[in-house]
Amino acid sequence: MQRRSVLGGLAAVWIASGRPAFAASTKGQKLGEAARAQLGVTTGYDPNYTKLSYPGGDVPRSTGVCADVVIRAARDGLGLDLQKLVHEDMVRAFNAYPARRVWNSREPDTNIDHRRVLNLETYWTRVGARLWAANAPTPGDAYPEPIEEGDILTWLLDARLPHVGIVVSAGRQTRVVHNIGRGVEESPLAAFAPHRAAGHYRWPSASY
Repeated sequence: MQRRSVLGGLAAVWIASGRPAFAASTKGQKLGEAARAQLGVTTGYDPNYTKLSYPGGDVPRSTGVCADVVIRAARDGLGLDLQKLVHEDMVRAFNAYPARRVWNSREPDTNIDHRRVLNLETYWTRVGARLWAANAPTPGDAYPEPIEEGDILTWLLDARLPHVGIVVSAGRQTRVVHNIGRGVEESPLAAFAPHRAAGHYRWPSASY
């Protein structure tokens, strides 16, 4: 009876909010569950520039890029809006971000900034969430331990294309949820061995 009432409460939250309710206890577990909930929902990949509402803007959930996996997991699992957080930090410190150097941006753009992995890496580093960053070519499955559920990993695919995913299980076989171009999928970390590891982040910090 107690289990039924708990499940009923979670269902009520889901119906009321339009988003899934997660029963996980830690922030990392909530991020991991919210990432896994995107499997079978986001089945496409679309990197095109799209005008978004602000805050809380999103492209259709059936599609997106790798960064959208993390953005949606943060919103669904933790109620944190990376679109708003990254934009506010870029307004404060635009020159700390690679936007001008890499994309020739002249000012923050709420439509795209948070959907770019290099900007997310800069934001997480600035808020103290970076645990490790590669300072030499490192295989994409060779992150230093410990790795925990909910940790965020970044890569350079083919040693050049930024990519991001969320750890959904850690231990003897670490697994990651990400969108590499086929929609949201779950892969063993070992599958990234041919690529280069870039960064390891644990966000949000205890201050959130």
